[in-house]
Amino acid sequence: MKILIIEDEDLAVKKLQKTLATVDTTANVVGIADSIKGSVEWLTANPSPDLILMDIELADGQSFEIFNLIDIKCPVIFTTSYDEYALKAFKVNSVDYLLKPIQNDELQAALEKFKKLSSTYKPTDNSLEKIVKELQQKLQPKEYRKRFLVKYSAKLVSIEVKDICYFYSDGRLNFFKTPDNKRYAVDYTMDELEEMLEPEHFFRISRAFYVSVGCITKIEDYFGNRLVLLLNPTVDKEAIVSREKVTDFKKWMGK
Repeated sequence: MKILIIEDEDLAVKKLQKTLATVDTTANVVGIADSIKGSVEWLTANPSPDLILMDIELADGQSFEIFNLIDIKCPVIFTTSYDEYALKAFKVNSVDYLLKPIQNDELQAALEKFKKLSSTYKPTDNSLEKIVKELQQKLQPKEYRKRFLVKYSAKLVSIEVKDICYFYSDGRLNFFKTPDNKRYAVDYTMDELEEMLEPEHFFRISRAFYVSVGCITKIEDYFGNRLVLLLNPTVDKEAIVSREKVTDFKKWMGK
């Protein structure tokens, strides 16, 4: 089994080589590359290996860029320090991943999985391309909304998200307020806003309210195991944290 290691840390390379020799006597490391540029050069100059062990974060960028520069025709096992839960879904796909520090039993299991798949893996499969794109979306920071263009006094104004205190529903319309107590209508549903707003700064306490951490002045117990918030500026509606949101809200406020 011919293996290419793409890894920019010397100690990690040595550990991988040692672990491979321990868990699989058929493993033969035919090449080592430590960058996007070096990986492309190696893959261009050499026959395709049977398998690539590929670190995600390299010195000159994320290894996903390699897939944009050259057609990789063999399975890839990613190695990464990213959180397990963000990558859990990829355990069931033909491309596996290993969390650093890499454990012997996990590498052995990944190699066994590769061997089972190798007989059916075809260069024309689009599974690798699909999984790389999904993995890239998981790991790259999401872009959140930075401003809203809204109508106010018969003109359009741009409001920075950092200057918004909270969003709320009033009848069929949704609004947000700024610290100067001005109210602006926004042409998005609460579900759409949930996808746009940075969860570090905004929390959806109910179907009708999305609040900023900096505008909460007081938190009080409310009947039905709920909470009620006092906000600044004030709002005509009660800002109630629904029962199913209370636990997550407390964690969010305690960050």
